[in-house]
Amino acid sequence: MLNAQWLESFVVLCETGHFTRAATLLNMTQPGVSQHLRKLEAQVGQSLISRQGKSFSPTPAGEAVLAVGRARRAEERGLQETVLRDDPAVGEVTIACSGSFAMLIFPQILSVMQDSPDLTIRLEATPQDRVLAGVLEGRFDLGIADHDPRHPRLDAEHLGQEELCLVVPDGAMTSPISFQALENLGFVAHPDGFAYADDLFSMNFPEEFRGSDRLRIRSFVNQISQIPSPVAHGIGYTLLPRSGVNSYPDNDKLHVAPLPHRLRHDLWMIFRRGRTLPARVTRIANLIQSVSENLEKE
Repeated sequence: MLNAQWLESFVVLCETGHFTRAATLLNMTQPGVSQHLRKLEAQVGQSLISRQGKSFSPTPAGEAVLAVGRARRAEERGLQETVLRDDPAVGEVTIACSGSFAMLIFPQILSVMQDSPDLTIRLEATPQDRVLAGVLEGRFDLGIADHDPRHPRLDAEHLGQEELCLVVPDGAMTSPISFQALENLGFVAHPDGFAYADDLFSMNFPEEFRGSDRLRIRSFVNQISQIPSPVAHGIGYTLLPRSGVNSYPDNDKLHVAPLPHRLRHDLWMIFRRGRTLPARVTRIANLIQSVSENLEKE
């Protein structure tokens, strides 16, 4: 690697064409400029200037070194501009969260990207353990988790809580909801649905509920975006976080049935500890916070 200080002295010398003027611009003495030139020539192994009386011109080797010096100067100037700018509308942001939350924030993310053509946002719906691992490994700038990981290399910000909803076809059932009525309708199951049932039904139907493995299954859906579809068509009921209900396009055909005991899950935004978030990441973090606040109001 060429010494950066010697290289800059050589570039200024070539641009001014004069040792004294170069020394003034570099805030050095003339012998200091000459010393930098000799050291750079020793490093390259060739003469870099050809003297003609009091003037000089670069040798072929000097022209090559001069081109490197100018390119390095341009790269450093570009780096400084990038660091100082920290534009919230430029760069890449990576996010990991649950499928239901991903569906909820995706329309808002699309709106941000429409306004910012130089902003790239990568949104990945993934299980909770992969959210945490991805943030730790640096693959994700932000992660949305259902608990504070309390990890020494992670920071966590509490966003609020999200209600776990009993979702039935609109107009299909009257309050109060009975467990037998739900059994008659049938459960639209999904990978997280059984755990949701154990949490919510054990609180609200302690006498009748015997575990999610005993529920009458009407259908099983693996795609998060399609879970409410059978319910919207009058086929069964399901259990979803509020974000999964709100993001369904035909949610006017769904009804969130009231239960005596409501259950809310925490939402936490996680990121690597000690990292100063770029402006573009902070912008998306604020968007996520706003979406989470709206969930709590419902």
